[in-house]
Order: sequence, then structure tokens, then C-alpha cells
Amino acid sequence: MTVWVVTGTGTEIGKTVTTAALAAVAVRAGRSVAVLKPAQTGVAPGEPGDVAEVLRLAGERVTGVELARYPEPLAPGTAAARAGLPPVRPAEIAETAVKLAASHDLVLVEGAGGLLVHLDDEGSTLADVARLAGAPVLVVARAGLGTLNAVQLTAEALRARGLTQTGLVIGSWPREPDLAERCNVADLPKVAGAPLLGAVPEASGRLRPEEFRAAAGQWLAPGLGGAWDGAAFARAWDAAGAR
Repeated sequence: MTVWVVTGTGTEIGKTVTTAALAAVAVRAGRSVAVLKPAQTGVAPGEPGDVAEVLRLAGERVTGVELARYPEPLAPGTAAARAGLPPVRPAEIAETAVKLAASHDLVLVEGAGGLLVHLDDEGSTLADVARLAGAPVLVVARAGLGTLNAVQLTAEALRARGLTQTGLVIGSWPREPDLAERCNVADLPKVAGAPLLGAVPEASGRLRPEEFRAAAGQWLAPGLGGAWDGAAFARAWDAAGAR
């Protein structure tokens, strides 16, 4: 059984596109994949959410599961309370992930926002899900100014809970990175205490699905099933004048 938890250091950083890339690479390698979204917020009934976006990009050979949906774009616990709906609990999420792992080679659990966003009024978080499922955590981060603090805080929260951080992926790497973004290529793994395992180019989610699936392996390191060369990436941006 293989379950990975995919979290971000915040919202709108490329977590769903990164999840789709992970799924696409695994499917291309012949693995069966399931993507579990515990709580989808800010999407009305019948509208496509993050699971639909992953299936669009990675292909419908991926199994998609959404446990709860709340209409307002808020933290899941708050959104559930305001909608008068039951929250989704860590035990339910972990149990679903383990059941999916019994029939799939890889299960990706995509969180909402950051690691410690509350799922319910008791303060349960995605970290609790990772603990119950015995799953490592992959962190998706921004490229630019301000990301180092968020990445270090997330890494410290994981270590404090005895959780394993698989590594770090930049969720949206710009075509023309500025000085902070270039410097962060070297600094991100230092503050995370974990390797940089990929960089997804900005606007990758706008690619045609067949283009996305063909390219995804070039964005992720071998540890994630791809062919991205982290050392070459770092050298390229160092040569561009980051130091």
C-alpha cells in the first residue's frame, strides 16, 4: 500500500496541478492511481472541483474520490459549520485512503490549503490524517518572496508530529524568475530539511491534457517517478546570476 499526503504552504500555489502531475507520471509508468480530496470548498454542487481537474489533466484512468463539499471558499471546518453540514473527520479520510490503497498502487490525498487548516471544530488537520494513514507528506510551495518562512514552519510542524516529509515541489515556476525565486532554488531545501523534488512550470494546468501528460515527467524528480534533474536545475539558475 502506498498513500501520500499532498499539502501546500497556502492556497492557490499549484497543489492540484502538482497532484495531477504525480498521477499522470504514475499512470504513464503503468501504476493504478487514486486521488482523494477530503474536503472541497468554494464549489457549488454539480460544479467541477479539484478532483475533476486532476482527472482532466491526468486522465480518467485515475480514480477520483471527494468526501465532502462545502459551498463557501473557507477552511473546511468553518465552511462545514456555516453550511450546517457535518465536517469530514481525519479517521474517515484515513480509512478511505487505506481502502483505496488496497486496490491501487498509489493514493494521493490532496489537502485544502496548508497542513494545519482545520477540518472540524475540534481543530483536526491534514497532519492528523497523515498520522492515522501512516503516510509521508509532500509539500507544495510557492517560488517567490515569503515562501521560505512558510516552508520552514510547515517542516517544523511535520517534525514536531513525527511525520515524514518526502520532499518539496515548487508548484508554479515562472518563465522569468526574479532574484528571490532564483535564490530560493538553493534555499528551499535548506529550510525544509528535505529535498527539492520538482518544479512545475507556471500555467501548466492550461496545457492540453495530452501535452500535460507527456511533459509531467520532466517536472518531477526520479523519487516521484519523473526525470527532473534537480542538480541541473539549481546550476542553471545559479548561472543565471542568483549568487
